[in-house]
Amino acid sequence: MMRKKLGLQAMIEVSIFAALAMLLDLLPSIKIIPSISISLSMIPIFIVAFRWGFLAAIISGFLWGILQVTLGDAWILTPTQAFIEYFIAFTFVGFSGLFARLVKENLKENLKGRALFWVVIAIFVGSIARYFWHFVAGVIFFKSYAIEAGKSPFIFSLITNGTTFFFTALGCAIVLVLLIGRAPQLITSANRNEGNK
Repeated sequence: MMRKKLGLQAMIEVSIFAALAMLLDLLPSIKIIPSISISLSMIPIFIVAFRWGFLAAIISGFLWGILQVTLGDAWILTPTQAFIEYFIAFTFVGFSGLFARLVKENLKENLKGRALFWVVIAIFVGSIARYFWHFVAGVIFFKSYAIEAGKSPFIFSLITNGTTFFFTALGCAIVLVLLIGRAPQLITSANRNEGNK
């Protein structure tokens, strides 16, 4: 069995980027309607994912979820809902790290178009993984909002979380394609021997 571990530089970045995600989350987000908002706060977790891989990204996402709860930025109805929406959902953003090797290798071979294609795929995978759990929590815990809107909880949560997922992922993808396209060293400068490949 191959053991994967993160070195000191990776763990420092994991913590710093989780804190940066929290700071971005504290900034006003773009509100479409009260229950649908667009935020770019996942960008730091995606950067960790591309630099260090899956393990680093899920740890960074988990830390971000902890910060949400401890700093009072979480919307908590029940302990189970909080666990699903902040600990599980935020951790699942790290699934974008499954594409780290493809992104890095293509950048190092100067195949920028291909690398940026995988960046976009990774962002949408990480976003779907996160918002799936928000969707589940919406169906279970936010039934009253659906009933008020005259919709089934399933449809209400699907529309609310689906719209938020799509526009948030799209915004993150645009920013990161521009950023990585102009400064690929942001991703390739991580020590490959230290990261989780």
